[in-house]
Amino acid sequence: MTTDVKPSSRERLLEAAAALTYREGVNIGIEALCKAAGVSKRSMYQLFASKDELLAASLERRASSYVAGLLPAADDGRAARDRIVHVFEQVASQSADPEFRGCPYLSAEIELKDPDHPASRVARQVKADLTAFFRAEAEQGGAGDPDFLARQLTLVFDGASARAGIGAEHLDGFLAPTVAVLLDAAGMR
Repeated sequence: MTTDVKPSSRERLLEAAAALTYREGVNIGIEALCKAAGVSKRSMYQLFASKDELLAASLERRASSYVAGLLPAADDGRAARDRIVHVFEQVASQSADPEFRGCPYLSAEIELKDPDHPASRVARQVKADLTAFFRAEAEQGGAGDPDFLARQLTLVFDGASARAGIGAEHLDGFLAPTVAVLLDAAGMR
């Protein structure tokens, strides 16, 4: 006999914040968050000091699954170039989903416009980690300037994600050749 365990109020708030802010933006109201989570405002404020803290916790909580959906496994045996291309293949694949709204971390940073906001700090770290991945792979693959290439790749990632997220661009068949030009120019093997 299995008993379904109902997620805690904290878990429900984190899930609601993740879903609603991704779909509707970070300016979603407290009432909408609490209603979606089935939690009172009083309970929310007992669990989180502020909506800002809830947003940051929500972004931080989903960071590992977001990254896992993009990056190849550490020991997959592929060449550095192929590992970088994998990231762009993943975002192109994800962008085909009608619910795709782009990178949630880039969106949060753009919407918040405050680099000191707790959610902005979380988002900036996730984006810095992606750039660090690109840099490590670029160095491994023999890029002439791994730092510069990593910054270029992050810029392409963010631009592609944003354009696809607003429905202005379809990435399938478009993104990989664009990235290949950068990798070739950098001398990546």
